[in-house]
Amino acid sequence: MSEPGTTQAPPRGARLSRSARRAQLLVAARDVFAAQGYHAAAMDDIAEKAGVSKPVLYQHFPGKLELYRALLATYADELVERVRDAIGRTQDNRERVHAAVAAYFDFVAGEGHAYRLVFESDLRGEPEAAALVDGALTRCIDAVAAVVTEDAGLDDRRARLIAVGLVGLSQVTAQYWLDSDQTVPRDEAVALMSSLAWKGIAGFPLVHE
Repeated sequence: MSEPGTTQAPPRGARLSRSARRAQLLVAARDVFAAQGYHAAAMDDIAEKAGVSKPVLYQHFPGKLELYRALLATYADELVERVRDAIGRTQDNRERVHAAVAAYFDFVAGEGHAYRLVFESDLRGEPEAAALVDGALTRCIDAVAAVVTEDAGLDDRRARLIAVGLVGLSQVTAQYWLDSDQTVPRDEAVALMSSLAWKGIAGFPLVHE
């Protein structure tokens, strides 16, 4: 996912392409939703943060729920891309485990607390929002399970159980690490958790070299 690297709004009235304006609005919405939560946030706040009028905001998103869903989909896709890239960039399974854990730590530590929109949304009861989050989780599990099935020769049910374990460990520990003010350095935290996961996964022999 391509995301602007800053939340600073361009001058009011600046002409942007439709895609650039949409990206700008999503960044502003991310900041407002992450700070206030869905229910407390207002479209007025988002328009002000983006430096645009409300009519401009409504040209791109017909309502707050549609804006939130678009934002949630954007960051859910980003998480999935991070995990897929992590396990696809090497054939070394120990490095894959380390990279997968690191992907979650990098996501939760990313700009704008986007992870809160995915993992801590106060809109999880809304069916489409819940489906977006659950879909991202499923895609991450699918990616890990495919590697476990290929390399360990386990059937789909057992491979998926292991994948759920690795994804769950990565997500929960990354969130805990961030919420505990990162008292353990990021690289050390990733090394600790990936070592824990690898010592279990390494117990399954490769079915091929």
